[in-house]
Amino acid sequence: MSFLTQRSTRQLAIASALCFTALGAAAQSAVSVYGLLDLSIGSTKAPGGSSVTAIDSGKLTTSYYGFGGKEDLGGGFAAVFRLEGFFQADTGTQGRFTGDAQWARTASVGLAHTNYGTVTLGRNTTPLFVSTLMFNAFGDSFGYSPSIRHYFTSGTATGDTGWSDSIVYASPSYGGFRFGVSGATKTGDAATDGENWGINASYVSGQLSASLVWQDVEKDGATPINDTRTVQFGAAYDFGVAKAFLQLGEVKNTTVPNTYRISGLGARVPVGAGAFVAQWGQIDPTTGPDRNTVSLGYLHALSKRSELYAVAMRDKIDGLSTGGGYSLGMRHRF
Repeated sequence: MSFLTQRSTRQLAIASALCFTALGAAAQSAVSVYGLLDLSIGSTKAPGGSSVTAIDSGKLTTSYYGFGGKEDLGGGFAAVFRLEGFFQADTGTQGRFTGDAQWARTASVGLAHTNYGTVTLGRNTTPLFVSTLMFNAFGDSFGYSPSIRHYFTSGTATGDTGWSDSIVYASPSYGGFRFGVSGATKTGDAATDGENWGINASYVSGQLSASLVWQDVEKDGATPINDTRTVQFGAAYDFGVAKAFLQLGEVKNTTVPNTYRISGLGARVPVGAGAFVAQWGQIDPTTGPDRNTVSLGYLHALSKRSELYAVAMRDKIDGLSTGGGYSLGMRHRF
């Protein structure tokens, strides 16, 4: 074998080794960039308020972007992280509102094991929010989901959709059954600021899915702080021709005090490349006016990532003029 041939062989061997090393590293660790843009044009009227017509961001799903990663540590263990922030796509403004944190959606790091579950630290999405979006036909829509609006923007449950300074454990699936525990530590910013705790369980088998969530919030970033205890049951069944949703919940505000009973029924009916969606919800407080909200819509998939939608809502609080609105828009996932 000539010197040049030997040299070429050694170079090929080194290049092959480096290639396989890179492939091995890629297989053990992965980082992804993802997100969603939601823009629409329409009109909105709060109960007792005035109608406003505008181009809006996040009426069906709050626009967001994120970075997520997982590193295989061996022995079934993996390191995981997520950094996710909201933005207003109509103006390019960071956050859901003025003053919202950059990573308000999620900012967490943790350890996962295939047999033992996952533990994450940081700002974590609450199981109550996940359960609420899963068991209603409009998902996580702050603009049109009666369920999301009734739990998170109607002065009932406190604590936001994510808890800062939190630790969350999520179990693996045991025959379709999962459970979790979450907590948020006291920050010491106020003498009355306390801790948050939550327990959740879910079950999925075939066409049936269900969840039960309990949370106790004693810190919510508001002044004064409202302590609330929330319990929610959610269920869904996919009949093939339609998927039905049920939610029953109760929020006890021990600061005011007041108790809010929250109910919801919904359906999603697939039609060709799209689906018709409908959701009704009610807040029945011990003290104060009832609130009844109903939303209807049609979602049309252009692809796996792009979707057009047309939705409308009627929102009624006893004693106030009827609110509601409509939107024509598009969602794009990346």
